[in-house]
Amino acid sequence: MRPLTDDETKVFFEKLTKYIGRNIVHLIDRPDEPYCFRLQKDRVYYVSESIMRKTTAIGRQNLISLGVCFGKFTKTGKFRMHITALPSLAQYAKYKVWVKPNGEMPFLYGNHVVKAHIGRVTEDMPEYQGVVIFNMADVPLGFGVSARSTVDMRKVDPTGIAVFHQSDNGEYLREEDALF
Repeated sequence: MRPLTDDETKVFFEKLTKYIGRNIVHLIDRPDEPYCFRLQKDRVYYVSESIMRKTTAIGRQNLISLGVCFGKFTKTGKFRMHITALPSLAQYAKYKVWVKPNGEMPFLYGNHVVKAHIGRVTEDMPEYQGVVIFNMADVPLGFGVSARSTVDMRKVDPTGIAVFHQSDNGEYLREEDALF
């Protein structure tokens, strides 16, 4: 496990900024103890510094996972967020979309969010910005990218795509067969 290089940090923080904006500072400078991001086998982990120091006794080949996996770097150098980052994204999300009960299942099956399924949207959301999707009971379901701004969303027909799907809680079940 090693710290991220300057290029990796830049790519990772650009992706994270799409979802939580300047709230990245709250992830690292926490009041309880400092946290950091570490890279292990192309995956970025969010871990407390005290636990990170204790793992120095474990060899790199023996270390499988540590902390919360935020995502992984692809072979082309891009960063892909994983669903395991959802609790942290939901806590500090800049833009949020709430879906109605009839829109939860289609989203959890991997479909985009259409305008008819939207219950509420945060104001002044720009187009192609990272959003976190909640149900009406404020339970985070996943995250995606806004297909339209808040103003344009009001004008589109009910079957128009409002949020592009990127990841959801249903991924755990869909990807289960790939794990075994």
